Amino acid sequence: MVRVLDEDGEVVDGAEVPDLDDDELVEMYRTMKLARRFDERAVSLQRQGRIGTYPPLSGQEGAQVGSAMALGDGDWMVPSYREHAASLVQGLPLKQTLRLWMGDENGARVPEDVNLFTVAVPIASQIPHATGLAWASKLKDEENKAFLCYFGDGATSEGDFHEGLNFAGVFDTPNVFFCNNNQWAISVPRERQTASKTLAQKAEAYGFEGVQVDGMDPLAVYAVTKAAVEKAKEPTEGELRPTMIEAVQYRFGAHTTADDPSVYREEEEVEKWKAKDPIPRLEKYLQRTDRLDDEAITDIEEDVEDRVADAIAAAEETPRPDPVEMFQNVYAEMPGRLEKQLEWFQSIRAEHGDEALLED
Repeated sequence: MVRVLDEDGEVVDGAEVPDLDDDELVEMYRTMKLARRFDERAVSLQRQGRIGTYPPLSGQEGAQVGSAMALGDGDWMVPSYREHAASLVQGLPLKQTLRLWMGDENGARVPEDVNLFTVAVPIASQIPHATGLAWASKLKDEENKAFLCYFGDGATSEGDFHEGLNFAGVFDTPNVFFCNNNQWAISVPRERQTASKTLAQKAEAYGFEGVQVDGMDPLAVYAVTKAAVEKAKEPTEGELRPTMIEAVQYRFGAHTTADDPSVYREEEEVEKWKAKDPIPRLEKYLQRTDRLDDEAITDIEEDVEDRVADAIAAAEETPRPDPVEMFQNVYAEMPGRLEKQLEWFQSIRAEHGDEALLED
């Protein structure tokens, strides 16, 4: 497993700190802090009924921010449903993430100048999409483009995973497959997914490189992803472009806000992983190397609080979509059964009014 920082923020023996300047390192820390605070507020909003559902990311900030920062301007990101921090780094406003989980389809609209695919909730369905994007780019002879695709450990048990990686190996596409191994696929533990010693080694079956990295170490994640992105663009002779990265990490919270993790895991396990928290790990390193002090941390925390509050206000000030929109754009032509559901929905709205339907 590749590591740069240990749990105390010390550089491990033999490790090389990636070539990031002071501002970039502090920005990595700032973005991780922002993601953590956003996550806390989003969970609270869901509990208050201001968001429909939400998939928490706490614990995975190092893997998301570290990997996303390794992308170049022309590179593309293909997320699953938990990559709020990675998408933020890529250029998606936090307001959009909130709107999506509030049930507003327009929250999925990505700004035209942001190379980001839309959120994929079905497990592993985005992997063939990412492979297809990369293959299309290669067929068009586009240069200097890599396609980073995120998925969880549970996705490695899906057929889409194997088909996507097999195709990428055969056609040598510029893909980086990034597995967020957070130890749990909802309530199914990592050891029930596969008998393989690692998930990264699955790449060997498809002919290309697999790398396992400490996902709680943002500097190691950055270094490994940067190398994979560069290889996707300019492989050495005899080397295939794709790479699969397994980032070993842990989600501190629930799978989604509809989940109760206390049913299937022990609090002792959670606390053990919290000792590896990526945020204090990077903070200690930056303090020890005189890149960060208490005053700067306070300033960052105040800035983070303001940015999250602004994102929430902007999302909640945006007019909510008409509920009828949930029936639209599902099919090219609405089937009869859906038309009947729409007619029924319209009839009870007319009879009772929206206010009555919103009551508990």
